[in-house]
Amino acid sequence: MYKILLFIVVSLFYNQNIVSQTVSSPTAKKAPKVYTEHGNKRTDDYFWMNNASDPNVINYLHAENAYVDAYMKRTEALQKKIYNELVARIPGRDQSLPTKRNGYWYYSKFEEGKQYPYYVRKKGKTSAPEEVVLDVPSLAQKHQIFLVRGTAASPNSQYYLYATDTLGNRKSTIYIKELSTGKILPERISNVSGSLAWSADNRSFYYVLNDPTVRAYKVMRHILGTNAGSDKEIYTENDSTFSVGLIRSKGNKYIFIYSGSTNTSEARYLDATNPNAVPVLIQQRIPGLEYRPAYFEGNIFHIYTNKDAKNFKYVTTPISNPGIANWKDVIEANPKAFLENVEVLKDYMIAQTKENGLTQIKILNRKTNKWKQVNFGEEDYVAGMYMATDEYNADSIRYNFTSLSTPGSEFMYNLKTGQKKLLKQQNVGKEFNAFLYQTKRLWSTSGDGTKVPISLIYRKDKFKKDGSNSLLLYAYGSYGANSDPYFNSSVISLLDRGISFAIAHIRGGQEMGRDWYEQGRVLTKKNTFTDFIDAAQFLVNEKYTSKNKLFANGGSAGGMLMGAITNMRPDLFKGIIAEVPWMDVISDSFDPTIPLVTLEYEQWGDPNKKEHYDYLLTWSPLDNVKPAKYPAILATGGLHDTQVPYYSPAKWVAKVRENNLGTNPVLFKVEMGAGHGGQSGRFERQKLSALKFAFILDQLGMKE
Repeated sequence: MYKILLFIVVSLFYNQNIVSQTVSSPTAKKAPKVYTEHGNKRTDDYFWMNNASDPNVINYLHAENAYVDAYMKRTEALQKKIYNELVARIPGRDQSLPTKRNGYWYYSKFEEGKQYPYYVRKKGKTSAPEEVVLDVPSLAQKHQIFLVRGTAASPNSQYYLYATDTLGNRKSTIYIKELSTGKILPERISNVSGSLAWSADNRSFYYVLNDPTVRAYKVMRHILGTNAGSDKEIYTENDSTFSVGLIRSKGNKYIFIYSGSTNTSEARYLDATNPNAVPVLIQQRIPGLEYRPAYFEGNIFHIYTNKDAKNFKYVTTPISNPGIANWKDVIEANPKAFLENVEVLKDYMIAQTKENGLTQIKILNRKTNKWKQVNFGEEDYVAGMYMATDEYNADSIRYNFTSLSTPGSEFMYNLKTGQKKLLKQQNVGKEFNAFLYQTKRLWSTSGDGTKVPISLIYRKDKFKKDGSNSLLLYAYGSYGANSDPYFNSSVISLLDRGISFAIAHIRGGQEMGRDWYEQGRVLTKKNTFTDFIDAAQFLVNEKYTSKNKLFANGGSAGGMLMGAITNMRPDLFKGIIAEVPWMDVISDSFDPTIPLVTLEYEQWGDPNKKEHYDYLLTWSPLDNVKPAKYPAILATGGLHDTQVPYYSPAKWVAKVRENNLGTNPVLFKVEMGAGHGGQSGRFERQKLSALKFAFILDQLGMKE
């Protein structure tokens, strides 16, 4: 009897594998659309996918999801196991450290089993009774996606603004809560960005409207108790390559209207004490000039700027005449250190820099004019400072510290004594032991001789430097955004299975200074892709992994990177995970009605310019798919994504399948109810991570 049952079980398992391996992928119909641009012809066989209102498109996306489900069915138990591991590393009850604003300590907290946090506060002291400011779990109950895009408490702490997005499309709605009664006021303001700032009168506030392309472009003022239709326009940004945000100064004295493009900015200020204030220009925009104002004291503004300083510097200027001619250096430019952030207190000035790819925090005693530096004591780490209070005479700061093997830790640093105190460390469960893991900082050499840093982690007892280990290589490499080596509790599920994890700090980011970014955009964008390929090849050559065990992962612009490197070196990777990847670069960039397109010209290039167009043609992922044996691919997208339209990965997947000379799977998972960030609940979003990791393990033939 036992043998018969065993035979049945084995047969069912075998048949299940056969079904999932032989199920057919969706075949996308072709309806060629021919573009003629600069004398060149391009064909998009899948332009019909752009129309989300076409039932055929929705049916096709459902078919893609059904294919993923069928192909990955054999991994259902594995996905569940990984999901449980990921969730087990998320503390059921958790809370952030409180920060003091206008006499209240604000923080967020999670309760056991809740997907979303509560926003809470305490008056005066951290030992005071707790007051729930925003019950996000209740607000989110009826929504698949629920994102709080912005919040602002009035200066007298009686009113609370919050802007929510229930589709993930960055179109938020403002609600106003009267905190003494818990009542939500009847006013609703829709299609806003989430950038908010109160006037000092506690009766009016400023917000930013989106245009049809979801570009934040118009600053408005709303008076409590009035209809939003009567709100006053304060400032409109008419240049479609710029977007607008609001910054409230320390002490609630000024509100800055910040307007910026990729490499140019302009700012105005409002007197927050005057509800009828009009914006005053600080410095007219100059192409290539970036600056960001702040206010701390007296009759001067502090300004963070790249004026004559590629790696940025810090200046002051009189409020009465704030133009560039009166800017006076306070922290001078350093060609070897990228200035990231500055905080000013009565007795201290604190500067955060990036030097050789690592964060440094330096403190100036304004009385003695002497600098000192925080010692972090690790080789490869991430750190960042922030203020725990809005009090100008504070004598301490906080900083967070982490590395690939060190859970996120938050310290208080005494500016007088230099003593530091651990306030909180990320709880990832009792089973985690940092001593089991080894981190390394490596350097690959790109084709042009540039040295590129790589952060690597592996489990010591499961690693051999002989090419036998599998490895997941991650990167982003765009917008000057750093891919710093943060601790990621999810990765433990790979490390404990003998799969190493690495981050390539490629050009297009800003890890090595402003030049690092400049060398990875527009007409040098391909450096981003070749840096990644050369880093991957280095890891293979140095026997940290091998081609048949190497996986690549990136999201959004990093997903675009995945498309480019897959086209360029399909032979180098066992598998590719491209999350919400922008693949249809040229066609999208020609259409200014698509969200964010005009803001991106200084990142990727403007195809209306022939020089840019010709260069884009050499790397645009959708336009460079060609017949090849492609690695296994898992791409993702979101139907409501306004940053990377769902059809961008859909088209690329269809074209890769058409040109695939091999037999590796090409999967496309579409979140039908989500946007760019996917699911919003802290547990729900782990399901995609479980799918990704199961995909990797499945391609390696690992069952658990």
